[in-house]
Amino acid sequence: MKALQYRQVGAPPELVEVPDPEPGPGQVVIKVTAAGVCHSDIAVMAMPADVLPFPLPFTLGHEGAGTVAALGSGVTGLAIGAPVAVYGPWGCGTCAKCAQGKENYCLRAKELGIRPPGLGADGAIAEYMLVDDPRHLVPITGLDPVRTVPLTDAGLTPYHAIKNSLPKLVAGSTAVVIGTGGLGHVAIQLLRAMTPARVIALDISADKLALAEQVGAHETVTSDADAAARVRELTGGHGAEAVFDFVGAPPTTATAGACAAVEGDVTIVGLGGGTVPVGFGSLEYGVSVTAPYWGSRGELIEVLDLARAGAVDVHVETYTLDDAPKAYERLHAGEVVGRAVILPND
Repeated sequence: MKALQYRQVGAPPELVEVPDPEPGPGQVVIKVTAAGVCHSDIAVMAMPADVLPFPLPFTLGHEGAGTVAALGSGVTGLAIGAPVAVYGPWGCGTCAKCAQGKENYCLRAKELGIRPPGLGADGAIAEYMLVDDPRHLVPITGLDPVRTVPLTDAGLTPYHAIKNSLPKLVAGSTAVVIGTGGLGHVAIQLLRAMTPARVIALDISADKLALAEQVGAHETVTSDADAAARVRELTGGHGAEAVFDFVGAPPTTATAGACAAVEGDVTIVGLGGGTVPVGFGSLEYGVSVTAPYWGSRGELIEVLDLARAGAVDVHVETYTLDDAPKAYERLHAGEVVGRAVILPND
């Protein structure tokens, strides 16, 4: 089968022929309908060899959806042809966090060498994908797999981040979303669906700010050196009760900290290498700073239920498997508006 792999440190991904996967005991093979492209992949491919945490090569794509194609011995409860999405942050399944469905915070994944598909293990940008356990598959009956597949990360990650701040996002509150691309434009929709908060969107791209308005942002602000002052102005000097930074670069993390209100939340989701200083006088009183990772299996089910209710709809660009390298080129150049999705079998 064809697969898009990261094969050499610093080199672009390559479309190659690899053997079709065969399920072992307890495993499942899916025929991939759709696979998402993410900035996390760009971050991984930018790592030098002495920092890269897993061996090469591997097939890219940590957002995957498809139909069940083959079942390993002992697998029950799944039918051949059933439409499913892949829950990406695989864990051991038995530690205290995994027992709560929080495999994104598995306590033993590193020790056991468990890696997410597309981020160390073979992922979804291929004609077929091997899934290690049926618990990592979620039914998507009634949903469009192409528009649904980004929700496994670009929906789940902001949903998990926003849930942590729900007690502060009450009537009269303000939420700031920095970076309104793949994750950020979904976060705006989630904030509108889950909270009564006023949503202010920041980005450097006019196209992405236009998308932010389209999906429900109340205000848009150019993300420059004056952005935090503009947010303060829009909030009567108070700042935002919750700030979500989906870029995470030093300029945006500085803006995020400067936007936060007294007792506000600053959540750094993006992988841009920025940090927020924490200490008396560094931020407004009582500000909390967190850096969450992905989300739980239960939260993915909740996100998909929001999609079924029509509360969230991902803006997508689609590509064939042969054009997958082009999707990464466009993503790296900042030209993708919304989310890029590969259709390996179309």
